Amino acid sequence: MSSKKGKVQCIDDEILEKLSLKTRNKFLNYNLMSFLDSKYLIFLKQAQKFFENFEKTYKITHNEDFYEWTPEIGKNGYISRLHKFEDIGLNYEPYGMTAEFMRIFAIDFFDPQLAMATGATAITVNPILLHNEGVDIRLRAVKELITGQKIGCICITEPERGSDAVHMQTTCEEQEDGSFLVNGEKIFQTNGSKADWGVVYAVTEKNNGNTMAQFLVDTSWDGWTAERVNIPWTPRMHVSKETFKNLKVPLDCVLGKPGDGRSHLFEGLNLERLTIVCLNTAQAWNALTHAVIYANMRKQFNMEILKYQGVGFPLADLWAQTMNMTLSTLNVCQMIDEKMKKFGTLPKDFNLTLGTTASQLKYLSAKLCERVVYESANLMGGAGVCDNTLMHDLLGITRLQEIGGGTRQVQSHIMTTALKQLFKLL
Repeated sequence: MSSKKGKVQCIDDEILEKLSLKTRNKFLNYNLMSFLDSKYLIFLKQAQKFFENFEKTYKITHNEDFYEWTPEIGKNGYISRLHKFEDIGLNYEPYGMTAEFMRIFAIDFFDPQLAMATGATAITVNPILLHNEGVDIRLRAVKELITGQKIGCICITEPERGSDAVHMQTTCEEQEDGSFLVNGEKIFQTNGSKADWGVVYAVTEKNNGNTMAQFLVDTSWDGWTAERVNIPWTPRMHVSKETFKNLKVPLDCVLGKPGDGRSHLFEGLNLERLTIVCLNTAQAWNALTHAVIYANMRKQFNMEILKYQGVGFPLADLWAQTMNMTLSTLNVCQMIDEKMKKFGTLPKDFNLTLGTTASQLKYLSAKLCERVVYESANLMGGAGVCDNTLMHDLLGITRLQEIGGGTRQVQSHIMTTALKQLFKLL
């Protein structure tokens, strides 16, 4: 049967069988094998095999609460591959941005909503790891998150502020013992009401980003409240609103003191946005793969519908665009890995340029993903919009992709600003 069990079967058994996770993974691999370094292709296949076995062993229908799968996924090393994680006793190989791209491919083909939620935990890990300073509670948080024992969320966006991450209303007040009291609200945090650890940003002076601080928060502490926000397009993924009332953050959990939080926030945005680019690209491939398999098997007027120009030509166009976005993303991932390997960090000039590149790719990949998924579903007819496959999940998620991680308009603003700065150099 297919990779998703619908309440009413609308698709023929033979086609559903061919739309299996194993077959879709094969189609992806045939497209990527000419471009990938062998170690990344091997890792991709290993990750794919894990999720194929996971789906088969537990008879997954993709209607379950996927947060319950986190411990096993983490135990097997598929929460994040962005770092080697030597600080917490792990030794992931391969690791880096390209490896993370491969992890995202494997997990998205298995379950797109899970991939998005896991990505939120992965980006929560990054600032804690980067600013762990050998502090026990920070290292414990990283280990628990990366091994799937706990779930994470990152708290930036606020009500009435949206993508304006600088002019925050959530405040922090330093106490005599070096701790801080945090008060305010955040909203639209992926995993918020499921999270065990959170990274929270606050300011000592409202609307003044220069006073921003960064905190690690245990969500069991007094003063943390999370309420789930209803997002109908992603019914299994928790998106939430958090309220802080005299939430006391001890000194050991101050990742960045007031004045350091702003730079800490922006140092993570590039990789966060590139992770979203990887998700967008994986979702486009996932939808395209469904449509290609379906169009090769579904017959209308005694002929496979792929042979009709109205189906085959649009699919070819979507395939070409998706492949080009993949190659662009892969190129940037490889450049990042090379810089990290050579310098141990991203050089300042490169990272500044990367900010614009990340916005360009985020802007284009979100638009492409939405179009590829919608058009793929459209070419599949009723089979593309019913709940017999993962297409329904993909359609829902792509409605969010131009908003999360900075709206389309914010990316346009960043690119426009870059054009002005480039002109000044002439």
